[in-house]
Amino acid sequence: MNLPPLNALRSFEAAARLSSFSAAANELNVTPGAISRQIAKLEDYLGVMLFHRGTREVTLTATGTEYLATASTLFTTLHRETARIRKSGERSSLTIWSSMTVAMRWLVPLLTDYYARTRDIDVELTTSLRPLAENAREFDFAIRYGQGDWPGFRSDMVMESDLVPVCAPSLLDRFPNRSVEDLRGQTLLHSQVRIGDWQTYLTAVGMLDVDGSRGVKFESSAIAYQAAANGLGIALGQRRLVQEDLDAGRLVIPIDLAIPAGGAFYLIYLPETLRDRRAADFRKWLLQAATAPAAG
Repeated sequence: MNLPPLNALRSFEAAARLSSFSAAANELNVTPGAISRQIAKLEDYLGVMLFHRGTREVTLTATGTEYLATASTLFTTLHRETARIRKSGERSSLTIWSSMTVAMRWLVPLLTDYYARTRDIDVELTTSLRPLAENAREFDFAIRYGQGDWPGFRSDMVMESDLVPVCAPSLLDRFPNRSVEDLRGQTLLHSQVRIGDWQTYLTAVGMLDVDGSRGVKFESSAIAYQAAANGLGIALGQRRLVQEDLDAGRLVIPIDLAIPAGGAFYLIYLPETLRDRRAADFRKWLLQAATAPAAG
């Protein structure tokens, strides 16, 4: 079956959305009569009435109301994809999704190097953990923690990290033996994003009688690390994400016993993203920057 005439469908969507043939005519720069004729053509094509026509107003029929929802979705999608395709040939920006902690403690420092090297493209960095599959057209790249398996996407590992206890230097005297036994009675700091890390750590080091769920819980790892630096308690840090604090002395490792984090951070994108040269160049740069030895 052929699709309905596009001009007729466009006229219907505008008139239905604005509840007025005249307003639709103004929006589309045609006459009200032209709008009326296009809608009559669409009704004839569909074999149903879409509007109740009064002396001074028109209202949608039940079928018209249902059809408006479909037409609105189609035009919204068409407008968005048209804009995306027109922009893709001369891409001016890349949208990257990341967690707050990874953005603050890993990606932003790397972007400093990126902008020192090139001004070829702008980066729009959003701290978002929204589901990727349902929002695939809203970002160009995402950085997520996992095992590398996101159906429909490609992924490149950019960062591995182990888990190690960290605290403020002022709390070191609470660890006289510098052993896991010193964790008894400590205030554990948790990230809601990685809420099971402390229990995993305690189990791995044989401290089965310590409750890994107790302590203070924070929305993100970044806040938990800041709380640790402020002396509130002991956080379980991903070493790569706390390395700057360790180097600066804001955090220390009271027990030098790390365990594997169980996953890694990946750069995730749709296959067609790399058709754009500048997106492909950005990916190449990020992978090189991620594997480069740390300065100093």
